[in-house]
Amino acid sequence: MEYHLAQLNIARALAPMDSPIMADFVANLDRINSLAESSDGFIWRLKDESNNATSIRIYDDDFLIVNMSVWKNGEALYRYVYQSDHVAIFKRRAEWFEKMPEMHMALWYVQRGSMPTVSDAIERLDYLRVHGESPYAFTFRSKFTEQDAVLFEPEG
Repeated sequence: MEYHLAQLNIARALAPMDSPIMADFVANLDRINSLAESSDGFIWRLKDESNNATSIRIYDDDFLIVNMSVWKNGEALYRYVYQSDHVAIFKRRAEWFEKMPEMHMALWYVQRGSMPTVSDAIERLDYLRVHGESPYAFTFRSKFTEQDAVLFEPEG
């Protein structure tokens, strides 16, 4: 069976999306989302009717925004995040978002053709926050394989 890599990244905005503080971030969303979709290894991303995910609530917090996508593998996701024009926006994150005191991103494997739900993502992030990195939920620091994930049994 073949697996792909899912990712979740959340951030707490400094202000509502329609505020002047967030204007430049919002103005770049379509461009950055298009860049992701045209990147080698991109498979899918979570989006709402506005073609982004800023209206999708997570953790019952109106200021948390969610970014979730599926990639062919970790190398493809890494290239997009750290070696594409995405980096320029990423470096400006302090202009728009609070520094999160807890883990704000998680990676995990999904079966090919399967798209994660927001509930799936929350479960993985919560697990990572409680148990640390494992084949069930991890960050770029870990090098878990699909086989590691298949064999891993998460703690209750």
